[in-house]
Amino acid sequence: MAFDLGAVVPLGTTVTDESGTPANAGSMAVTITLPDRTTVTIDPVTPTGTGVYAYDYPTVQAGRHSVRWVATGIHAGAYTDAFDVREAAPPTILSLREAKQHLKIPLTETTDDDEIRDWNEACTRAVERFVGPVAIRTVTEDVRFTSGRALILTRTPAIELTSAVALVAGGTTYDVADLHLDGHTGIVTRADGGILYGPLRFTYVVGRTFVPANLRGAARIILQHLWRTRQGPGRPQRGVDDFDVTEPLPGLGFAIPNRAVQLLDPDGLGPEVG
Repeated sequence: MAFDLGAVVPLGTTVTDESGTPANAGSMAVTITLPDRTTVTIDPVTPTGTGVYAYDYPTVQAGRHSVRWVATGIHAGAYTDAFDVREAAPPTILSLREAKQHLKIPLTETTDDDEIRDWNEACTRAVERFVGPVAIRTVTEDVRFTSGRALILTRTPAIELTSAVALVAGGTTYDVADLHLDGHTGIVTRADGGILYGPLRFTYVVGRTFVPANLRGAARIILQHLWRTRQGPGRPQRGVDDFDVTEPLPGLGFAIPNRAVQLLDPDGLGPEVG
């Protein structure tokens, strides 16, 4: 389960003696390594009960965090864990409300909300594997070419160029107003027809300003299929029926129902340009 950026993550560990009974350590410290590799260390951490140590960490960065508890002195030991933090605007095709409605889960029932959000993000990634970016977001890409009248960005559809900055000292940085972007193909050219000189780091906006019904429908089918699989045969299904997956997909196996792929086909990515 991922946490929202800005949320407080409850961290904790328990120390035991040789018999497995909770017991205080001589001293306890916890170090959190953030996605940018900086660290936050709390030393010492005071036990909240016999052998029980806790720390509430307020998140400030999106990405994977690692947590390491180290006990020294009596009952010395160590424990390592990790947690993920979503970006401020995680890309999803369906809202939580849409997802719960499709799964026939009452909006007032919030027990499974965190897990539904995780599956919802997974469904978005699955859809985008076939059709390119759907949820609007900003991406950065390094294009390592020397020179030419055109270059190709790999994340399409692209909506808008934000910046085009030289990657090497003395290189040419371009004003995006002087560039032309073909959003469908990702081809970038100079508006005056001149030569582009690289390598360049592009920041640009990708996604779709309107999500077609077939893409939303495919996301619902994938979500419903994965949610049904997650519940298992022995658990109540809330009226959610599974879909047959009769043909495995290269690289995906049976994770994506065939009917979802058929819905995605009209918007599928064409052959690579290059």
